[in-house]
Amino acid sequence: MVKIRRLNGKKVITSNAFTVGEIEEAEVNTSNWQVTHLYVSLTNEASKELGFRKPVLGSVTICLPVSFIQAVGDVITLNKSLPELKGTEECK
Repeated sequence: MVKIRRLNGKKVITSNAFTVGEIEEAEVNTSNWQVTHLYVSLTNEASKELGFRKPVLGSVTICLPVSFIQAVGDVITLNKSLPELKGTEECK
């Protein structure tokens, strides 16, 4: 089991080793206490590749479903490539 706070700041990479960004926080379903989404702060390059406009200050944050996670270790590896992440919602 991994504590959520240990995920904060971990790098997130796609299945083809593209660095997407870093974990900022997690969303938890309080009816069953399961993590449903990870909030990932995108790198400038990932924002551009995914078609987001980077704000003047800060970065774009997307909500990745936990089903996209392949492995958690020193980095979080996704089971999706960068093109497969297009259409992922920005967290509000």
